[in-house]
Amino acid sequence: MSSSIKSTALEPDKSLDGEAVSFAQRIGRAMPVYGLVALMAGLALLFSLLLPDTFPTLFNLRAILADKSVIALLALAATIPMITGKIDLTVGYGIVLWHILAISLQTQFGLPWPAAVLIVLLCAALFGVLNGLLVELAQIDSFIATLGTGTVIYAVAMWHSGGRQVVGDLPEGFVGIAGGSLLGLPVGAFYVLAVSVTLWVVTEFTPLGRALYVIGANPKAAQLNGIAVRKHVMGAFVASGLLSGFAGVLLASRLQIGQASVGLEFLLPALVGAFLGSTTIRPGRVNVWGTLVGVAILAIGISGIQQFGGAFYVEPLFNGLTLLVSIGIAGWAQQRRNRSIKRRIAERQLDHAQQPVPSTPSK
Repeated sequence: MSSSIKSTALEPDKSLDGEAVSFAQRIGRAMPVYGLVALMAGLALLFSLLLPDTFPTLFNLRAILADKSVIALLALAATIPMITGKIDLTVGYGIVLWHILAISLQTQFGLPWPAAVLIVLLCAALFGVLNGLLVELAQIDSFIATLGTGTVIYAVAMWHSGGRQVVGDLPEGFVGIAGGSLLGLPVGAFYVLAVSVTLWVVTEFTPLGRALYVIGANPKAAQLNGIAVRKHVMGAFVASGLLSGFAGVLLASRLQIGQASVGLEFLLPALVGAFLGSTTIRPGRVNVWGTLVGVAILAIGISGIQQFGGAFYVEPLFNGLTLLVSIGIAGWAQQRRNRSIKRRIAERQLDHAQQPVPSTPSK
């Protein structure tokens, strides 16, 4: 995450709690925080009214859930380091190798699919360790470090595949990882739900989650309070790598083919979803449910535009503009909060200066 946007950028100013404010002022303060939830509902309602025969259908819901489950997992993977104030670009680069490796281990090396999945997850976790070492021990900026390692892992994917498609007969058990359904919905959606609930519980209700948020807000203060900053940040990168590895397995199961040209297009929407997550649901925090709202906005918006006959470049254009808007909201909110804090500090200093000095009683 950019160091210019604090993790508390959208957090409500506690000094305002005792002030009487009008309903319009409350709405104005809530819009930067909860406006995206309203936008998500508004987009769904708008496209349902404009496209009543195609958009508000169970078929379209299934298509969106199946298509965006991988992006949602990658966005959640990116969310974990973002909580600590870091960014992990390898969620998009890594999935290229992980989905190729999940197939090639079975078709070229003859491994059973559970062993192939386990190896992919292990490699992804070890890659997270490497990112953590570069960021914490080598003190390389997380954006630069993960951009470099991501480019390397993408090159490894192209070398491993030889620039060709990796195909072969896959067992039904592996295909069923993403090909099954539950309650009439794609099973990938329930993977996302399970991961989301787990991350939500860990980040909101455990000492580990509170430590991660403290590190993201002020790593020096966290260290002074006895929090092992290095260990927690490295753990966040390992968890991010592990989750991106699982997303690669899910992608391989769904496509049943591996190729180096697939995967990089997931990087931008995953980051957009995570950045949007910092502007909604939990004020001023990168959070799990906010990330899912961000992914949902992208999914609903792109699906509706494509059903209107949008051109092939609409999806990257929509993702890019949404990323700029989300960062703009966070930056604007931070500036607004800083001005408010400075104004109140000045007012308190003025009030203190105007207070009469108590006279000293004479002896």
